[in-house]
Amino acid sequence: MTTYYTKDHEWIAVEGDTATVGVTDYAQSQLGDVVFVELPEVGKTLAQGDEAAVVESVKAASEVYAPIDGDVAEANDALADEPAKVNEDPEGTAWFIKLTITNKDQLSDLMDEAAYKSYVAGL
Repeated sequence: MTTYYTKDHEWIAVEGDTATVGVTDYAQSQLGDVVFVELPEVGKTLAQGDEAAVVESVKAASEVYAPIDGDVAEANDALADEPAKVNEDPEGTAWFIKLTITNKDQLSDLMDEAAYKSYVAGL
């Protein structure tokens, strides 16, 4: 499994033709306490940069964008009941969606972990 990152602070873990997408630890720390998560319907087709989900915290609402093109294969419905999981384990059990990848070439637009850490350090 290979993990990539976006400048909008999403992570994407790729295994075969499936990509698991969530927000980074940096993103959840900037949001504060997450109180609501809205996820897309299974089957929805997303293009790179499309709004994939909405996260609301005590501080603000924020969009989660699709890092690559894909079809929503699964949504983490547990987040609807327990949105605080995003603060507890953002890069693990609090993933948002799983996509069936439709354009693997877009992965080259994303950062690896070292590049992302360098990017965040410069913010």
